[in-house]
Amino acid sequence: MPVCHECFFLVFEEEIHHTIVTNQMFKAGERIAIGASGGKDSTVLAHVMTTLNQRYNYGLHLELLSVDEGITGYRDDSLETVKKNKETYQLPLTIVSYKDLYGWTMDEIVKVIGLTNNCTFCGVFRRQALDRGAKLIKADKIVTGHNADDIAETVYMNILRGDFFRLGKCVEITTGKDDVLPRGKPFKYTYEKEIVMYAHFKKLDYFSTECIYSPNAYRGYVREIIKDLEKVRPSTIIDIIHSAESLNIDTSNVKMPVKMNCTRCGFVSSNKLCKACILLEGLNKGKARNAIGRKEHTKEIEYEEESKE
Repeated sequence: MPVCHECFFLVFEEEIHHTIVTNQMFKAGERIAIGASGGKDSTVLAHVMTTLNQRYNYGLHLELLSVDEGITGYRDDSLETVKKNKETYQLPLTIVSYKDLYGWTMDEIVKVIGLTNNCTFCGVFRRQALDRGAKLIKADKIVTGHNADDIAETVYMNILRGDFFRLGKCVEITTGKDDVLPRGKPFKYTYEKEIVMYAHFKKLDYFSTECIYSPNAYRGYVREIIKDLEKVRPSTIIDIIHSAESLNIDTSNVKMPVKMNCTRCGFVSSNKLCKACILLEGLNKGKARNAIGRKEHTKEIEYEEESKE
């Protein structure tokens, strides 16, 4: 049913509020780090979280958290948008950089490894950088702008590579509930096109350029497959999500990863050394490609979803 702009804004916001409340995503008094890249998803997330926090008195302390990967002509420009959003929504902003955390920028990494496995490095480093930044500001939880399209793509990627362990986890609206820093996805059931429309008609300030290093990302090919399926079955995206939610995976005869802390950096890992430390060691020793192939990191595409934003 067609609706006017104002009604669309209200319906959009109320659906996200329903998702938050139904899934009990937050508790009053929590400090929430909003992963802010300056793109449409994170900009709309900052806007909606601020709006709902005020409208329904969530009692949350919201802060913007950005990661500077060191991509000239891309991230430096998008961070200017984040800084504008900081002023617009009057939210504290913290920026952590790959250069400060790891001693490398993505520009420098790409010069070493090329454009074949760059998303692997960026995804692994970005995930840990968000954790480091959230820990720095003493956040209780992280929220990201991953939407329904992103989650459906991740489900499909996990199916194609036979990763049943992540297949069961990727549709959880809050991952790592028992960890120090749980991650929430308030846009889990929100279509990308709805977010684009909301940002457009609200005239929000966001950065719309794609990452210059991701033209060959595996996710892009999966996205095209799903878009083709949508032409035949418009409900494809939500159907994929609901199907993954309904899966019951028998892990009784399978050795599952065990969470532990990395012996080098102290952050969460499923091995003695986390993937970030393994990749960083490879870079520093001039053996970056070998680091990708090590036992602790055998699936070089599995972290593309973390660098999607």
